[in-house]
Amino acid sequence: MTIEHEDLLPLLQKTAAGNQAAFESLYANTSGQLYAVALKMLKNKESAEEATQEAFISIWHKASYYQEGQGTVLTWLVSIVRYRALDIIRHKKVRKEDELSDNESVGTMMDENLAQGFHEQSLKAHPKLDICMDELDNQQKQAIHLAYFNGLSHSEVVQHLASPLGTIKSWIRRGLTSLQRCLSL
Repeated sequence: MTIEHEDLLPLLQKTAAGNQAAFESLYANTSGQLYAVALKMLKNKESAEEATQEAFISIWHKASYYQEGQGTVLTWLVSIVRYRALDIIRHKKVRKEDELSDNESVGTMMDENLAQGFHEQSLKAHPKLDICMDELDNQQKQAIHLAYFNGLSHSEVVQHLASPLGTIKSWIRRGLTSLQRCLSL
């Protein structure tokens, strides 16, 4: 059974007012979908459970931040669990970087992780994706890798590449357009 926005909105509003019963109902009606999102991203049950639990703690504390005109309640909830999952992914990558031997550089390890993660995901998604990615400009390819395969936010990509936000967004937008055109051939 899918619960509609009209049903979730009052639950979220009551949760914002501190109503524990409304929060429990919100949890009961959405936790399965949020867990599924986390599991798809993390591919690990314990990590998905952790992301879902952390997301609901955040939802309890930040329910009043939801603004009705900016998407449905479920979309807002999914974005929270998605960010928690990305935090877990980033944390795991940092731990891997900390375990590097003296002979490896962080950059090399990140490039290998990107290539491996990209290869595994892309071949499942579309057999031509690797070929199409190779046709992109280096800046576009790097920005897309950081944003979509490393899970960095635009502001984190800005810091990583030391380029203005507008430039990063343009590289990503143009790169995605080129990918779409290449994949449709």
